[in-house]
Amino acid sequence: MSLFGDRLEAAVQKAFTRPAPKSAPAQMRYLVKRLKGTKAVAQVLRISQRTVERYVKGQIKRPRPDLAARLDREVKKRWQPQIRAKARAKAASTDGIVIDTRARMGYTAPIGSTDQDRIRHLTVALPPVYASRLFDAQEQGAGEARLQEIAAEALKEVYFQEGGRRAGSLEEVRFTDIEHLEFDL
Repeated sequence: MSLFGDRLEAAVQKAFTRPAPKSAPAQMRYLVKRLKGTKAVAQVLRISQRTVERYVKGQIKRPRPDLAARLDREVKKRWQPQIRAKARAKAASTDGIVIDTRARMGYTAPIGSTDQDRIRHLTVALPPVYASRLFDAQEQGAGEARLQEIAAEALKEVYFQEGGRRAGSLEEVRFTDIEHLEFDL
């Protein structure tokens, strides 16, 4: 995934009401139950069906680091789908989303204004329309560049233009060299 995609997922995962399974056998059992069979789990994790069965029985308890990461990612992707959907819907309709970032930002503006790029640390509450756009783009498989573009548009309107109260002639915001990025619902 991408930086933006991972951070959006992390924000949604904060809404979970129960922790996801931690041990490899418990994670395998959950995936087998969720995907309705060991064959499907084996295909998703790119391992043999027999290996999945051995994890389910508890014969293998510690996966290789790359398999452990894939296993954890697949479990969290499927964990508490209704809670995940409610959190996204709430952010996209009423609450919005908070972005906390430290990145190089600049803008394109009329001649005579200071549009020099500089490192800024911003914590900005984005309106629900931008949360909706970010989640919709993520679900449609948008890449890192598209998610970054949506976040830049949101920062342009909310931070630089303050909802239309200032900097009305601002054309474009550049949002690059991201050092820190976090979302919160």
